[in-house]
Amino acid sequence: MKLSTKGRYAVMALVDLASQSDGRPVALADIAERQEISLSYLEQLFAKLRRGGLVRSVRGPGGGYLLARAADDTRVSDAILAVDEPIRATRCKSGSSAGCRANKSRCLTHDLWEELGNQIHVFLSSVSLADVCNRRVLANRHPDLGEAHAGSAKPETPVTPAAAAE
Repeated sequence: MKLSTKGRYAVMALVDLASQSDGRPVALADIAERQEISLSYLEQLFAKLRRGGLVRSVRGPGGGYLLARAADDTRVSDAILAVDEPIRATRCKSGSSAGCRANKSRCLTHDLWEELGNQIHVFLSSVSLADVCNRRVLANRHPDLGEAHAGSAKPETPVTPAAAAE
């Protein structure tokens, strides 16, 4: 399973926008520079993000882009889906009853990979841009690490079993 640059860059750009905006439009050139993404590529992505209702453009001097809704209300999966990035781990076409093998049957591991794709979608749907901006992803996904991390800007490194044995 590999997420293409299209999906990763869309998420990176939206997180940058969410963290830099402060209610003011952010120029794509600034996002491109901070995230080291081609400006022309960002322009293509933001056209899709705008059509997907995730950002809105502001024209004129001081113009740029703003999130169309609050960072808490924008999910990582929204960004990936808006740029037409499929979230799947099978070779088969999504929703098709035909498998990816030459005889159109499904391989023995099809259900495993399909469920992995479903779980990835569930995870990405549970993470907001605000979670990423505030570095709450790890703490939100691993409650056993404690509540102390939930609001902190930089969570502590979790202790691994090997480190705990030392």
